[in-house]
Amino acid sequence: MSQLPWFPVCRIVPPYLLEALAARARPDVAQQAARALAHDEALRASRLQRGATTRSAASVPPASPVQPGLHRTISDAHGTESLPGTEVRAEGGTPTGDAATDEAYDGLGSTWELYDTAFARDSLDGHGMPLLGTVHYGQRYDNAFWDGSQMVFGDGDGTTFNRFTIAVDVIGHELPHGVTQLTAGLDYQDQSGALNESVSDAFGSMVKQRQLGQDVEAADWLIGAGLFTDAVKGVALRSLKAPGTAYDDPVLGKDPQPATMAGYVQTTDDNGGVHLNSGIPNHAFYLAATGIGGHSWEGAGLVWYDVLTGDAIRPDCDFATFAGLTVTAAASRFGDGSTAHTAVQDAWRSVGVAAGAAAPAPSSPTAPAPSSSAPPGPRSGRVPDPAAQLVVRRSGGLAGLSQQRELSLAELPRDDAEAGAALLGGRRLHELAEEPVTARPDAFVYRVWCDDAGVDLQLAEPGLPSDVRDLITRTLAGPGEW
Repeated sequence: MSQLPWFPVCRIVPPYLLEALAARARPDVAQQAARALAHDEALRASRLQRGATTRSAASVPPASPVQPGLHRTISDAHGTESLPGTEVRAEGGTPTGDAATDEAYDGLGSTWELYDTAFARDSLDGHGMPLLGTVHYGQRYDNAFWDGSQMVFGDGDGTTFNRFTIAVDVIGHELPHGVTQLTAGLDYQDQSGALNESVSDAFGSMVKQRQLGQDVEAADWLIGAGLFTDAVKGVALRSLKAPGTAYDDPVLGKDPQPATMAGYVQTTDDNGGVHLNSGIPNHAFYLAATGIGGHSWEGAGLVWYDVLTGDAIRPDCDFATFAGLTVTAAASRFGDGSTAHTAVQDAWRSVGVAAGAAAPAPSSPTAPAPSSSAPPGPRSGRVPDPAAQLVVRRSGGLAGLSQQRELSLAELPRDDAEAGAALLGGRRLHELAEEPVTARPDAFVYRVWCDDAGVDLQLAEPGLPSDVRDLITRTLAGPGEW
């Protein structure tokens, strides 16, 4: 069986939506959302640990199955969290009558068909990689995810979310993360991370449009239409046509995606806002596709695919660079000055991205501080007063799960207070913050702020020794977890 290089679990529902449910929904729904968040965090931690020993496989090309072509297998977890579960439908098998099983089977097929027919790519790896899916995962589990080797679908809580196989573009979004990993390898951080998410939304939308036989005018350009129940004031998780308008609900809040660079979100959360700022290249893809007309996979889709699989793109590609590459690709495929070439140029211009120009580096947001002004910078050797205020914030992880706690060292257990004082007053934290670390989709970023010690540092999880990471985790957890 083909294997993709290691990469983290990717989910369709961002944690900020589950966090909203956990905080504001009725008790039974809030409990389900909290359980989903806890499950996602446990799975993230497990994947992170396993990834340390398997990432070296990324340089090994995936093996091909005996025969190329479409190979689907759907399994049933029967409400457990054991994977893959019991096989219930294999390639060529007849419909089972179970909606989730048959929708997953069809959705995997539609995704394979788009790549095969429109882009001459045989499955995710180009060599017929088998497509695996597990349905009925967990109890009323509020998510669906691609775990690096297969798709997994929850049944939803029935109050906020329907079953996650109901929207073919959910499958069409998640599987392309594997294609991106095997081609451009876009870093899951800041603008390259937002492009990673946007590419999946674009291809997910094309999967749905092709399955329905829609052109760019007939398409709804929504991601996850049908996932919300009638109780939610919203139509989908995201909109490429009008980012920021997919939902506006008393419990979930308002869709936070910007459509243009005027609304670009400067943040360290969500790996630099990858699920928020993806609205900008999403809208550019919509404008390019509708400007070209016809079927999206015959116009803008070809351009985006050419860039994604081309030699010019780099893992740290930003919006402006990607825009320039798409303009060049449109001219190469359709002709300089063609309708497609002009449409792609106009699309990026409309969202405020100058194709090929150097994109401004995102500025760091103002850290939550115990005083109104920022500390003057590191002052090595100054041990803070035990009563001095300390702020610890965790951001990033899977789609931006964040947590923050403000306290004094005196509130910590004695051993942790002593260890914390030594770290804040020494050079070790500063040295760790200066070490170069490659960002990953499932890695947290910690910010440690103590005005009295002159400390304001960001620490990437992959580079932290276990004693420092564990101390920060305990500090964030609070007395109930000590």
